[in-house]
Amino acid sequence: MGTAVGPQLYRILRRRIIRNDLVPGVRMSESEIAGNYGVSRQPVREAFIKLSEEGLLEIRPQRGTFVRRIVISEVTGARFVREAIEADVIKLLASETVLGLVEELRAQLRRQMSVAERKEPYSRFVELDDTFHRTLATAARQNYAWEIVENVKAQMDRVRHLSALRFPMEKLISQHEAIVDAIEAQDVRAAEAAIRGHLREILNDLPVVAQSRPEFFGE
Repeated sequence: MGTAVGPQLYRILRRRIIRNDLVPGVRMSESEIAGNYGVSRQPVREAFIKLSEEGLLEIRPQRGTFVRRIVISEVTGARFVREAIEADVIKLLASETVLGLVEELRAQLRRQMSVAERKEPYSRFVELDDTFHRTLATAARQNYAWEIVENVKAQMDRVRHLSALRFPMEKLISQHEAIVDAIEAQDVRAAEAAIRGHLREILNDLPVVAQSRPEFFGE
């Protein structure tokens, strides 16, 4: 697994939880994971601690470590923080010209549409969606702000993977296109409205998703 074993293992386990390969309530065994990935128990323990800090795992003394349920209030709180950050990012981008940005974003839109047309796995679209939003933050020279977004949006991403049918790719791509159009037109108001509407989409579907998959949600 290379020299940076801990960070790699953390990313692998984080991805599996977010994609719901590891479902809430599953007991996570340090020794089993260490054996599966050919590492010592120390990096596993470190990954568990970091994942528990993100609210993805629950460490119960004398009982074990378990995948945590999705908490609705944490999803809505993360979305609030993300919207506040990305709205300011978009206002910056719409108020100045960043050389090559619109061309890059439109190329990304074409890749997103290709994934939708080929009906590739939803996880592939989520990767492209993350790239799109990261590109916006980077172009606005707000890399630290994006780090904050990535740290808080794990629960949002779990919901996204649960609700692929309620978040059709074509609809999200259309919303991305509206964001790019507003940036290109340097229409700050339209750009802000587009990103806020895009990020509030989850609020409309969260209650339905929670009702349809109650085993994933809890306090």
